[in-house]
Amino acid sequence: MSDKNRTSSSNPGHAPSWYAASANDKRVRPSLAGETQADVCVIGAGFTGISAALQLAENGFSVVVLEGERIGFGASGRNGGQIVNGYSRDLEVIARRYGPEKAAKLGEMSLEGGQIIRERVAKYGIDCGLVDGGFFAAFTDKQIREMAEVRANWQKHGHTGLEMVSKSDVGRYVKTDRYAGGMIDRLGGHIHPLNLVLGEAAAAESLDARIFENSRVTALAMGANPVVHTAAGSVRAKYVLVCGNAYLGSLLPRITERMMPVSSQVMATEPLDAKLIEDLLPANYCVEDANYVLDYYRRTADNRLLYGGGIGYGGQDPANLTGVIRPNMLKTFPQLAGAKIEYAWSGNFALTLTRIPHVGKLADNVYFSHGDSGHGVTTTHLLGKILGEAVSGHASRFDVWASLPALPFPGGKTFRVPFTVLGAWWYGLRDRLGV
Repeated sequence: MSDKNRTSSSNPGHAPSWYAASANDKRVRPSLAGETQADVCVIGAGFTGISAALQLAENGFSVVVLEGERIGFGASGRNGGQIVNGYSRDLEVIARRYGPEKAAKLGEMSLEGGQIIRERVAKYGIDCGLVDGGFFAAFTDKQIREMAEVRANWQKHGHTGLEMVSKSDVGRYVKTDRYAGGMIDRLGGHIHPLNLVLGEAAAAESLDARIFENSRVTALAMGANPVVHTAAGSVRAKYVLVCGNAYLGSLLPRITERMMPVSSQVMATEPLDAKLIEDLLPANYCVEDANYVLDYYRRTADNRLLYGGGIGYGGQDPANLTGVIRPNMLKTFPQLAGAKIEYAWSGNFALTLTRIPHVGKLADNVYFSHGDSGHGVTTTHLLGKILGEAVSGHASRFDVWASLPALPFPGGKTFRVPFTVLGAWWYGLRDRLGV
């Protein structure tokens, strides 16, 4: 998520988000200085990197995590905070592309990301405001039919927590006249994402993992014992995990040429009257709509409405963050016309052409996972765990993901943005026309 030099005054180094302001742990970890060694060096302290670090630390590996900014600085600490199961493409699409066998294997893992989050929250006592339940909102009958097809396909893979919602029952989850119906996911939910990743980082540290902030990686020297360099130090390791996602920069073009940074905007209102926010979202489920460029929103623990949407291919921010999403919020909840917006921020996630994560190896001892394509809260937790499994010698699940082809964007870096914008315009037009 891009910042344009906007940072949090109460939590320096983070975007000016409600998450940064309300973080439970605002400690700044030290920067790496000098040479050190570890079994595994993890590049990036977002969900993927911290999930892998915790998995490895639990299994007795010595781990060093290098973060260029702060823990959860990128999308992991700025997203909508929604636990959405599955991947950015439905399992039926995955089956058509890659065959039923791979779809079945990915289907077996498709609920695991949310399970990992819940297990870690319980095991380590992580205070991240976990609330169960999600609602997918449909604007048209076509979207309702598509949801029903998704539900039927999910049930083949053992997901029985999905229920269709008629127009007359929408008000049980969200009080608005915009939707024609929808679907609930009882295995969905929402969390304070920055507090989640900070809690997981503290859990890893309790198992002797070392995390260095403000330690941007400047070079990676491959070899039998690769060396990861920063401006002031280095880590020699047996294995390296590259987990930088949209914030990897130009460090490893073999990875970054297969993904594109995409910005999304989020805002949070002032704390609302408890009766009002409970009336708007009576079940306290998180909500996302079914449009190609979707809106997503939820209640916070202190009775704010957190509302996100918009998209900026190439990672470009609009000049006015609230100007993009506030009008949509008021279409959904016109009664909030007088509500003050206290926080507004933006950030980048990594998009792949296939909308499927790009997982693989740069060398026998250098692994990577990137490109969760807007579906990262759960997928990053799953793939971080799988990276840890692979280092531990259990690579069967890693190999499934690594076998999925990662394609370059048409037109390369020069034309990938206009081509993607054109595609998004087409799908957005279909949403508006209901076709």
